[in-house]
Amino acid sequence: MEQYREDVRRLMLAVNHIEGVYGLVAKRIGLKENTLSLLYALDDGEAHTQTQICEAWLIPKTTINTVVKECIEAGYVTLEAGEHLREKLIRLTQGGRDYARGVLKQVYAIENRAMEKTAKEFSPGFAMAIEKFSEHLRLEAEGYFKESNEYE
Repeated sequence: MEQYREDVRRLMLAVNHIEGVYGLVAKRIGLKENTLSLLYALDDGEAHTQTQICEAWLIPKTTINTVVKECIEAGYVTLEAGEHLREKLIRLTQGGRDYARGVLKQVYAIENRAMEKTAKEFSPGFAMAIEKFSEHLRLEAEGYFKESNEYE
């Protein structure tokens, strides 16, 4: 069990550092961190439910609800009827797309430069490896806590 302890610790510190950088970037461009996450999530051009965003981005529902309300008031997003009556789809308005494009242009430029440097040093597949570790970690946590009835 101890054989991976240092690697996992380094990975955890790196993830915390990455989250911190996104927090600082959001602050520098005048956004709340979760507003940046919502704009980022919606920048794929698709409509998403609050539940989908909460699950994918691990943001509490009450937080997303607040951010969505703020973005509706600012004219950045609209709510549309979804498959289920209770669950509305969130979509960027044209003004929201323009705003997100301007904000995210800065974020994407930073990310692209960092990825270019990292890809030169390591296999471009390193991102897939981290993604797979994340999936395995989630599944292991779910399984572990289901066995002890502590996960939900």
